[in-house]
Amino acid sequence: MKLKIEKLESIHVKEEFSCGYDLLDNYLKRQANQDIKRKLSSCSVLVDEQNIVKGYFTLSANSIRRQDLPEELIKKLPPSYSDLPVILLGRIAIDKSIQGNGFGENLLLHALKKCLDLSNQLGILAVVVDPIDSKAISFYKSYSFIELPTSDKMFLSMKTIEQL
Repeated sequence: MKLKIEKLESIHVKEEFSCGYDLLDNYLKRQANQDIKRKLSSCSVLVDEQNIVKGYFTLSANSIRRQDLPEELIKKLPPSYSDLPVILLGRIAIDKSIQGNGFGENLLLHALKKCLDLSNQLGILAVVVDPIDSKAISFYKSYSFIELPTSDKMFLSMKTIEQL
């Protein structure tokens, strides 16, 4: 099966997408296009030769409060910044039909590469995720994301992404 990653378009077939989480399935099917039109997020999809969606991720601009960061990082930042620029990797999901074959890693690395490219044009401190469950936490930890002490979010600095 040959797959490629593209920007979500109307030609992509998303009705059969099922990753095992209704929240993520319904977002793709019912909300993603609206968010794109409103410029609230971007959505990239992993599609097969028939344009059937097999995975997706969303990115959006965001910020994080200085006090939500680990103390060792706060010390390295200028005190004049109360909110710091980040990219939110809001959703990432793989269809059940191809789970367990490394496609989640491919999507994550593609998303992080996009974020790294953007950081060369904009001020972006890190990528932030809000894991859906303990399985997602373990997945992100395996890529060096760290849990933020004051929230359920996880954080990966642009410096770490450069090293990946």
